[in-house]
Amino acid sequence: MTYKVYGMVQSRAFRVLWLLEELGLDYEHVPAGPHSAEIKSVSALGKVPALVDGDTVITDSSAILTYLADKHGAFTAPAGSKARARQDSWTFRILDEIESQLWTASKHSFVLPEAERVAEVKPSCKAEYVRNLERIMAELEGDYLMGDAFSVPDIILGHCGGWARNAGFPDGPDAFGAYLKRLRARPAFRAAVSAGQKG
Repeated sequence: MTYKVYGMVQSRAFRVLWLLEELGLDYEHVPAGPHSAEIKSVSALGKVPALVDGDTVITDSSAILTYLADKHGAFTAPAGSKARARQDSWTFRILDEIESQLWTASKHSFVLPEAERVAEVKPSCKAEYVRNLERIMAELEGDYLMGDAFSVPDIILGHCGGWARNAGFPDGPDAFGAYLKRLRARPAFRAAVSAGQKG
């Protein structure tokens, strides 16, 4: 079965493409933008990404990553295990402490109507992003968040690192730069970049 992924590579859809490449699965990429006719044909919310698996549509990048990893039994700890609880803690922490800063800054840069944007919040987002990254990197006990095992939260944090650079956020600690270098050296990461460029 071939999955269908909706969303531009410059969006959170990249996370889904990356995991599909890690899993070695076939997929079709539809580079749909938010609220486009293409995405609204499968998801009334108009948000990207969306994954179509048969007659089921799954939205939200973290939900899609969790679904695919669980379904194919890779890059995740078993549901209900202590390792999975630790992995999920990383996932939720990254969404709360790292992605939220990027998303807030994005909203006040170009997402919200211009009259609702408050540019003054962006320096605060950048400072908090760096503080949170420093704490996360200080807790790293291996090449990846789960030690020696690459997993779902690494995809999310790795994507956030690229998002941050594109958004003009500080690079953060040297350890984060080394971590991103390891992630970007993975063949599946490079394949996802290439796939997105074709899409």
